[in-house]
Amino acid sequence: MATTAVADTTLLLKEVIANLYILVNNAHGYQDEQTKENIANEIKRLVSNLIDLCQTSQRLPTYIPLDIIEYVERSRNPDIYTREFVELIMRYNQELKGRTDAFASFRDVLGREMYSAIPEIQTEVRNIVEAAGGSLR
Repeated sequence: MATTAVADTTLLLKEVIANLYILVNNAHGYQDEQTKENIANEIKRLVSNLIDLCQTSQRLPTYIPLDIIEYVERSRNPDIYTREFVELIMRYNQELKGRTDAFASFRDVLGREMYSAIPEIQTEVRNIVEAAGGSLR
């Protein structure tokens, strides 16, 4: 349903653009009474296409997060909300990267210590650490 609505909306937008292009050409090359009729007919087609476009676009799936709606209702700029959201995500990503690096370092240290402390399982420790992307060096 959604892809049909998108395709229909795209087609109607192209038709509206074509209507406007024809109107510009007719207005630019205005010659006689026939041109006047052509312009009137094209305006009728344009209005019809705009009505169809309005009705078709209502079927499009749209979702606006409630946070953004509340932000706008408080007379705030949604671009500021977006910027703050991106900054928050960047901060979380940095924190997650720090944790990932810390766990990777811990994995390598633990692997080295186990490798040197328990000679019976050296092969298994090496395989596990290397499979996890670490190194015993």
